[in-house]
This record gives sequence, C-alpha cells and structure tokens, in this order.
Amino acid sequence: VDEYQDTNRLQSRILLALKPTGRGLTVVGDDAQSIYSFRAATVRNILDFPGEFRPSADIVTLAQNYRSTPEILAASNAVIGLAAERYTKDLWTARQGGGKPVLARVLDDAGQADYVVDRVLENREAGMTLKQQAVLFRASHHSGPLEIELTRRNIPFVKFGGLKFLDAQHVKDMLAVLRLAENPRDRVAGFRVLQILPGIGPANAALVLDRIEDSPDTAAALDRFMPPATTAADWPAFRDLIVNLNTRQTAGWPAELEQVRQWYEPHLERIHDDAAIRLADLVQLGQIASGYASRERFLTELTLDPPGATSDEAGVPMLDEDYLILSTIHSAKGQEWKSVFVLNCIDGCIPSDLGTGTTEEIEEERRLLYVAMTRARDALDLITPQRCYVHQQARRGDRHVLAQRTRFIPNHIVDHFEARLWPAVIAGPGHAPAPGTPRIDVAARMRQRWATR
Repeated sequence: VDEYQDTNRLQSRILLALKPTGRGLTVVGDDAQSIYSFRAATVRNILDFPGEFRPSADIVTLAQNYRSTPEILAASNAVIGLAAERYTKDLWTARQGGGKPVLARVLDDAGQADYVVDRVLENREAGMTLKQQAVLFRASHHSGPLEIELTRRNIPFVKFGGLKFLDAQHVKDMLAVLRLAENPRDRVAGFRVLQILPGIGPANAALVLDRIEDSPDTAAALDRFMPPATTAADWPAFRDLIVNLNTRQTAGWPAELEQVRQWYEPHLERIHDDAAIRLADLVQLGQIASGYASRERFLTELTLDPPGATSDEAGVPMLDEDYLILSTIHSAKGQEWKSVFVLNCIDGCIPSDLGTGTTEEIEEERRLLYVAMTRARDALDLITPQRCYVHQQARRGDRHVLAQRTRFIPNHIVDHFEARLWPAVIAGPGHAPAPGTPRIDVAARMRQRWATR
C-alpha cells in the first residue's frame, strides 16, 4: 500500500481486516508528509501501524534524498525534528554544494511581492526558466498581492490550488461595480453587477442599461426603473451606491472600495456558501487598492475580464510556453522545482490561525512547512513579512499588526538559514545589517513606489 500517511480510518480498518496478522503486508509512506486531515486522512494510521501486529511490523527507513541540496535537507530536518511525535529519520543526499536556504525579512505584503518577483527575474537572467520556479503558500488568498504584481509586470503565471485572484467570481464582482461607477455605460460591467441583485435577470439588466444609455443623468435613469418585487428591498442601496460613486459623493479612494465591499457582503453571503473564505479575498483586494493613488489608476493597471471571460476557471497556458508556478502547499505535494519561494512564514499563516486549536492541528501545520521546504532542489527562500493586515477583530477592527516569524523556526535552528533583509532595514536587536549596509526607510520607499504608479 503506497502513500499510507494519506489514508483515513475506514481504509485502515479495511486493510487490517484483509491482513489481520500482517503477513505479506507492506505499507509505504512518510509520516512527515501527512497533511490531508481536511480529507479525513489521519497520521495515526502510519504512526500506529507497527503496533497493530504481534510481533510488531518491521520498520525500514529510506533516508536518502535524490532531490535537494544538503543545506536544504539540513534545514528541513531541523524543522521536522521538533515534531512532538514522528519516526526518527534525517534525510541525506549524495549531492554536493548549494547555499543555505534564505530566511528573508520584508516589510509587508507589497515588499514580499517585490522580493519574489525580483528574485524570480534574477533566476531567469541566470538561465533558470520560470517553470523551474514555484511560489508556495498556505492559503489561496495569500498570493493576491503577488498576482497583482506579476500581472503588472506582464510575467505569465499559473496558479494551482485555487482560482487566480483576479479570476475569482467575487473579485470580478467588486471590480465590475467600480467599472460601472466609473462608466455607467459599460454594459459588460453593468450586466454583471445588476444580476448580483436578487430578481434581476438578463432582460431587466438590459432594460436598466438601455435607460442609462439614453439618459444624460444616471440617477434619473435608475429612478425611472421599476424593480421587480423581489428586488425592491435591495434597489435603493444599489442606486445610491452607483450614483454616489459616479458623482464622487464619497470619502475618496480607497474608501470607495470599502463602500462597495459593505454593499456587496450581504449578497456574497446569499450567493456563496463559503462567503467567509471569499471575504478574506475582498479584504486583500482592499489592501492592494490602498497602494494606488486613485480609482482610475487602480482600474487601469489591473487586467480585467474582457466581455467573453465569464468563466471562473483559471486557464493553463500552452505546454511550450514559460510561466511561473503559484501553488498552495497542499497542491504542491509530490512536485519539485529548482527554486522555491514560500510566502508568509509567520504565525497566523504558517501555522494558520485556524489550525492552532489542538496539538494535532499544530503538528500538521509543521508538516505543511516541511513539505513546502522539501519541494526545492537547488534554492529555497522563506519569506517573513514584518507586519501583516488583520481584519474582523472583535474589539480593535481592521489594522496592521507586527508579525512574528513562524514558531516552527525557533532561534536555536536559525543557523541553518541565511538571514536576509530586503531591502536593508533599520532592524531590531539581533537583526542588524552588515557593517556599511545603507539604512533605508522601507516604509517611505514603499509609499513612494506605490504613489508613482
């Protein structure tokens, strides 16, 4: 039986019923790569397997690794070596050479996106194709700012383990509202936005857009429309939102996007069962928007869906094209690349703040980081933003908070990594730049960079 660490309890019971004595039975697996509890897999199956039989099953350890450099394996072994329970094994390789994995500190999400893109392009200039590089992350929405930056720089990419950020239905909906407010005669955006409302179908949407097109006054055109009974309760809020955004009767940018989100949230909850997950994307969109000077600049620089792009599927380029790989860690299991970047190696992301309820959950989060690290063949960069944005806090609201490096890389194993500050920052104790390194105000640099877009 292969991949035994990914089996569930029912599968284990069937196997043990087929072979109650264990004679003639071999299972193969890696307890350090058991990461699918959300599919009901349990690491207990492989950890408890030897003790299911009398005499106990023999354990054969396969420790030679044919993928990664010795330095990457040393760091990975150090991370998984802190697990509360595991089969003891240290991976080794006959490969020679290679630098330590990089532990890169950046200011925030924008700095993280900049760092990854710059390093990816450096690798490409050195002869490494985009396809030989991958960016991994714990949750699909973590890649949002990076996707925007890749799009802005015209760098092709494919995302696995979730839709491309700009292809997700709820993100498209939000952008369509802004486009309609910017130009009420945009029929593509209008058809999309109007049909968000309950009771509005293609015929009524066309009727509203025809009235807007025939009238110089958007507010008057909307007022003349008699909404269906099922739409009547939602129509005034929609009318006021579009008119206020169109006539600039708002608090300005990016507060306008927040107004759109507040209007859209009830519809999000009505339309989607996973509204809470999708809401995280919309909060991320708000953070991205804050880096643009105006609504016009924001809409101009994003690649928006053309009239025919009505599918939520993120297309994969032709096989002979070159593109960067973006993937959740779960979707990356079993894969390998020459260079791997792991985003958001901070508490709250790895481990996820939703995965720290029990010791078992925390241990699986540790294994997730281990899986991500061991995807790398030649180069590995773990990125730790110094601050992150949190939302929906009960008492203090949305805000930036200082981020802590993931608990899975405590101080006593950091020697396995090369510490890198990007760009050079005024660091705290124990993280001072090398002598002679220029001290740059990263916050000022980022503000200047975003302001010039």
